[in-house]
Amino acid sequence: MFTIITGAQFGDEGKGKIVDMMASQYDIVARFQGGDNAGHTVVAEGKTYKLHLIPSGVLFGARLLIGPGTVMNPKILMEELSMLSESGVDVTPEKLGIDAKTSIIMPYHVALDSLRESRRAVKIGTTSRGIGYAYIDKVGRDEIQMADIADKNRFLRRFDEIAPQKEAAIKELGGDSEVAREGIDEYLEIGRKLKPYITDVSREINLALKEGKKVLAEGAQGSHLDVIHGTQKFVTSSSTVAGSACAGLGVGPTKVDNVIGVIKAYITRVGEGPLPTEQNNGVGEHLREKGGEFGTTTGRPRRCGWFDLPLARKSIDLNGYTALALTKLDVLTGLDPLKICMGYDLDSENIDYPPELSDELSGCKPVYNELAGWNEDISDMENFSELPGNAKKYVELIEHLMGAGIEYISVGPGRKQTFMR
Repeated sequence: MFTIITGAQFGDEGKGKIVDMMASQYDIVARFQGGDNAGHTVVAEGKTYKLHLIPSGVLFGARLLIGPGTVMNPKILMEELSMLSESGVDVTPEKLGIDAKTSIIMPYHVALDSLRESRRAVKIGTTSRGIGYAYIDKVGRDEIQMADIADKNRFLRRFDEIAPQKEAAIKELGGDSEVAREGIDEYLEIGRKLKPYITDVSREINLALKEGKKVLAEGAQGSHLDVIHGTQKFVTSSSTVAGSACAGLGVGPTKVDNVIGVIKAYITRVGEGPLPTEQNNGVGEHLREKGGEFGTTTGRPRRCGWFDLPLARKSIDLNGYTALALTKLDVLTGLDPLKICMGYDLDSENIDYPPELSDELSGCKPVYNELAGWNEDISDMENFSELPGNAKKYVELIEHLMGAGIEYISVGPGRKQTFMR
């Protein structure tokens, strides 16, 4: 069985929590796109694990894979391995595999990313972690791969070919060109340590599926940050929708059995770009504080707003969800009335689906439907029947409006605070 999990909004929907919940049922958990600009938080047995590259199923017995569709900063990976080891979780080569073709984020990628963002007249809100420039090199066939840093001679030949153009690019943007050659010895040492982890991810997954094993593909960010279908130019540098899992892991689309979307009971966004239901008021503060809405990677406060039905509909189209997981329902406790964005007013025209262009989406004014809220603490409730009547009505209404079934509901950050519908 092959299951794909993606975020249905702008990221930060709680995918790590859902993957952690499901991982015990799967033999393999594989990351298929993005880099350490993503952050998945897992809370288990009173401990909080903030992961950026290692798949969220690390606390279970599943085999973990990082696919060639990702871009990887090896220094960040080593920090994660060390953090997990200190918490008593040893991630050996038997536990984790990294595809030989995984692109490596180099120091010059980080430098170029930061320099370019600082010179933009209109900021994107990038994490400045080199993700975009690593993907540029992948597409431009100038990448350094995992297999390269594990072989000193191979790496140096490749690096000597690429370094001069990176030095020139950094200098052109007003930076210190010497940054391009920083940390090379450290990268080679990390490559030596990671060599036993190298594998052929596509081969592993396809063999596992042939043997009747279960594979869970984990995405980063959210559907509306997709580099093709998202709110251009305020997007990430990779394809975040479900179809990307097939390309990023090397698995044919006919092998997909389930596609699960993770969606918050409200909506958030980090960085710039349109967010039609954004609440720059007490409601926004309530959502941010109660929901702990601060970036796992950057620590930046997230922009918060009411649930956006048109954006949810588009995510369902983009991903073909077979089921949804609704997270952070508990954060809405104490808000009354609750609002759901049913559609938009764009230039005096009512529409129920997001316009394609970002500047048009920025001009959309939300049209709301109001519902009564609830004040009961739901964070300890373990099944749908226990929820207050108004909480049930909220879930049932957005499920009906989306036309997609909500199978999982989360009422808190802990592992035990998620139940099946």
